[in-house]
Amino acid sequence: MISKRPTMMDVATRVGVSRQLVGLAFRNEAGVSSSTKERIFEAASELGYSPDIAARSLRRRSSNYIGVLFNPAHSSADDIVEALYAAAHERGYNLILGALTATRDERDAITELLGFRTESVILISPETPVNELRKLAKRLPVVSIGRPLPQGVCSAVRSDGQWGIAAAVDHLVELGHRDIAYVLTRSLPEFAARHQGYVTAMDRHGLPSRVREIGGDFTEESGASAAESLLAEPVMPTAVVCSNDHAAMGLINRLLRAGLRVPEDVSVTGYDDSRIARLSFVDLTSVRQDPEEMSTAAVEAAVQMMSDQESAPQERMIVPTLVIRGSTGLPRSEAQLHPR
Repeated sequence: MISKRPTMMDVATRVGVSRQLVGLAFRNEAGVSSSTKERIFEAASELGYSPDIAARSLRRRSSNYIGVLFNPAHSSADDIVEALYAAAHERGYNLILGALTATRDERDAITELLGFRTESVILISPETPVNELRKLAKRLPVVSIGRPLPQGVCSAVRSDGQWGIAAAVDHLVELGHRDIAYVLTRSLPEFAARHQGYVTAMDRHGLPSRVREIGGDFTEESGASAAESLLAEPVMPTAVVCSNDHAAMGLINRLLRAGLRVPEDVSVTGYDDSRIARLSFVDLTSVRQDPEEMSTAAVEAAVQMMSDQESAPQERMIVPTLVIRGSTGLPRSEAQLHPR
C-alpha cells in the first residue's frame, strides 16, 4: 500500500493552526510569530512535508523560476551554477537546470526549460546561433555568461579572456620563460578572445617567433594529446598556457608519465580556477573568472529585464585575476629537453 503524501493541512492539524497560517510560514510572509513558525517547520520535518513549488507556480501568474543552461564538461560550470543558486535565492528566485549531454543539444535543453514556465533563462557559454538567440530573447529575458555576442542580441556577462591569457603569459615571462606554447580550444565560445590574448602578449614581449599553438578542446584527453604533440618535437617549450583547466590537467598527467616534472621541466597554467585546480596535489596556476561576481551580475540583469520589459540588453565585462600556484616556476636551465 502506498502511503499518502503529507499535505499542508496535515501540518496545520499537527500544530493546531490554520492551513493559511502554514502557507504564510513557508512563504516567509508577515503574520507568523517566530515560535509558531518554528513549530510549523518542526511538524513539517516530522511528517516529511515539503511545499510543492511547481504546483504553487501554476496558481500564480509568475513562476519565480530562472532557467539555467550549462555544459557539465566545462571546467567553470559547477562553480558558476553554485554561485547562481546563491544569487537567485537572495532575490527570491528558484533555478531550473538544463544540462547538455552527448545526446542532448542546446535546443532540446532550452525547450525543456521553457516548458517549466521559466521567466528568464541564463545560458552559460552557449553555442546557439546568434539569430536563434535573438528570437529567444524576444520571448523572454535572456542572459549569456561567457560568450562574446554582437551588441543587442541579449544581455551578456563575461570575463575578459584576452586579459586573462595575457596575464598568464606575462607571469611566465616575468619568471624568465621565452618558449611558451599555447593549447587552444576552438570549441569554446571564448576562444577568439583568449587566443588573441596569447598572440598579443607574445608579440608585446618581443616573442612573435616563439609562438607555438596546439589544437585542443575543454577535455583532459585533448590536453594529453597536446602533450603528445609537444613530446614528439625536438625541443620542448619551457612553459605551456592552456585555455582551460581540464586540458591543463590532461597535459600535466601525460608529461608526468613521460618522466618530466612540473614546474621544474615545464611550467603549466590553466584557465577558470576550477575546483580541480585548487586541489593540493594539483596546485595549478590558473586564471580565475570570479563566478560569484559573474553570477550576481547575470541574475541582476535577468531580474532587471523581468521587472522592466522595455530595458535594453546590456553587457558586463569582468576582469579576471591570475591565481599563482605551484605549477609554474623558473625555466629549466638546459637548452633542450628530450623526453625521458
